[in-house]
Amino acid sequence: MNLLRLGITRGFGAQLRRTLAASTSSRIKSFFSGMAITALLQSSTATVLIVAAFAGQGMIKSGAGLAMVLGADVGTTLVAQIFWLDLSLLIPIFIVVGYISFSMDRSGRIKNLGRILIGLALMLIALSMIKTAAAPLKTSEALPVILNILQADYLFAVLFIALLTWVSHSSLAIILLLMSFVAAGVLPLMLGLYMVLGANLGGTIPPILATLKDHPEARRIPIGNFLIRLCGVGVLFFTLPLVQPYIEMMDDNAEHQIVNFHMMFNIALAVVFLPFTPMISQLCTKFIPDRVEPDNPGTARYLDLKDMDTPSIALASATRETLRMADLVQRMLEETITVFKTNDKRLLEKVREDDDVIDKIYSQIKSYMARLSQEFMDPKEAQRYVQILTFSTNLEHAGDVIDKNLMPVALKKIKSDSHFSEEGMKEIEHIHNLVVESVQLAQSIFVSNDIDMARRLLQDKQDIREAEITGMTKHIERLSEGRPETIATSSFHVDIIRDYRRINSYMCTVAYPLLEEKGELRQTRLRVLDVE
Repeated sequence: MNLLRLGITRGFGAQLRRTLAASTSSRIKSFFSGMAITALLQSSTATVLIVAAFAGQGMIKSGAGLAMVLGADVGTTLVAQIFWLDLSLLIPIFIVVGYISFSMDRSGRIKNLGRILIGLALMLIALSMIKTAAAPLKTSEALPVILNILQADYLFAVLFIALLTWVSHSSLAIILLLMSFVAAGVLPLMLGLYMVLGANLGGTIPPILATLKDHPEARRIPIGNFLIRLCGVGVLFFTLPLVQPYIEMMDDNAEHQIVNFHMMFNIALAVVFLPFTPMISQLCTKFIPDRVEPDNPGTARYLDLKDMDTPSIALASATRETLRMADLVQRMLEETITVFKTNDKRLLEKVREDDDVIDKIYSQIKSYMARLSQEFMDPKEAQRYVQILTFSTNLEHAGDVIDKNLMPVALKKIKSDSHFSEEGMKEIEHIHNLVVESVQLAQSIFVSNDIDMARRLLQDKQDIREAEITGMTKHIERLSEGRPETIATSSFHVDIIRDYRRINSYMCTVAYPLLEEKGELRQTRLRVLDVE
């Protein structure tokens, strides 16, 4: 099941999440999208965690999330129905096609399709082996003792299977195991039905534990799911002897009765509780109220370790965090020119604090990317991986230039109470504006990979170079004229222009790979001379 889930999440995880995110306009849509996604993922737990993550990020309301979870619980019963069928003829086909697909592609969807087929084949083989291995248990001397204990106390049986489901992290696996034991005649039907209740209850525990440290909105989804199932299990625990005759009337096959009961239980919960998901959501809000947390700008906001199994989603999260770094660099730049104009020492300290924030975010991005294996990425994702690391590194360098080069210059200027000449300030401000534009343009290129923007960014670099040459020429002319302001701030002026150019150079690195891929970069600026 893990292999199957891995193939689906890494090969098609982004599309599945987009489907979930787009299906929140009504409870019915949410229900059916949750059911469909779980039928593919083979795990209601995985779906619950995805939905909880969406809720924690404010992408969906908890009421719509609960509707999705009800659908997810029904979806896992569909999978159990499929595996009840005799699919042994498909095992060799899945193995051969899966192995070929897995071997022919280093990464990407074809490789993940191979994982899916091999995972399906192994699940079918495992079920067959469980049935074969369980048959001799009918003659076991110890089994009647264990069954007598469980049959004497159905509550203990429910709690025992709930615990086993929690440990295995898969209610589907436990249901299939119970189905196999009933089919082998090892497990009495009535005890098996009570154990199905335990499996449904135990399946709600892993998502609750996995979201304990998440946003309150994310935690409400698993809690709501637990409350719904607790109500359903509580009612059926006392009425199951009345329900059993109807289960037997539907199908005389004991093995299928287990699967049918599992499906009927989840459909009944959906029918009863789907209209009341907003009320359940409000109840969960009372249990888990919103918490007021102090904003810590140095903490990453978009990096979620739960996305590691889906590289495309993890890379998108890292992209958002990198853009947050870029916004901070842009803000630092805009505040820098104000410091030069006003000699505001408090603002200078704020700029330096922003660089500390950038350093912390960058460290978290690096750690996050290091945990994201490139082995399971397709070529485009691997390229994006390098692009994110490169751009975030250059943003960190740009922040360091502002903090360790421009701010010390500003501090010297403040201590000496110096002021630029009017012409000198205009030249610095002109280059400053060009560099701020290059930071904005670099962000757009980083997101869109637009080749026209990449050309424009390098053209702007040339404009900055020409503005530097023009400004330096005028600066020397003012020095030769002996202007006091120019003489007092000459070293400051030169250092500021140099550091602005360095920041622009860091931003331009985002354009080089795009232009190089299109063959639009020259190897050198030197003119190639013909040698006779």
